[in-house]
Amino acid sequence: MDDDEEERDFSKSIVFGFFEQAENTFKNMDASLDNKDLAQLSSLGHFLKGSSATLGLTKVKDSCEKIQHFGASKDETGTTDVNDKELCLERIKKTMGPLKRDYNEAEIILKRFYHDA
Repeated sequence: MDDDEEERDFSKSIVFGFFEQAENTFKNMDASLDNKDLAQLSSLGHFLKGSSATLGLTKVKDSCEKIQHFGASKDETGTTDVNDKELCLERIKKTMGPLKRDYNEAEIILKRFYHDA
């Protein structure tokens, strides 16, 4: 990341903004799962996919992309239609565990990097 302390402060603000954004998105995803709102889950997956990709959090991005596809009633690659809402919701539920675990691991590492652990 940044060698310069001033630049590190800049990237730190971006990273910590992402943490806040991700936590809010997870809450919205949980609520959307409870409401069985596939379209909203797809939108939230897409939203978090972009910001996690920007930070290079590949595992988080990959899980978000799967949620985006499942929410759009597709398979995990987004190429095949899945006409079973309950199956798509179940796949999202199964993806949320690894997503949150990978996010938590990245958060720990990044906080350690920024001496904020």
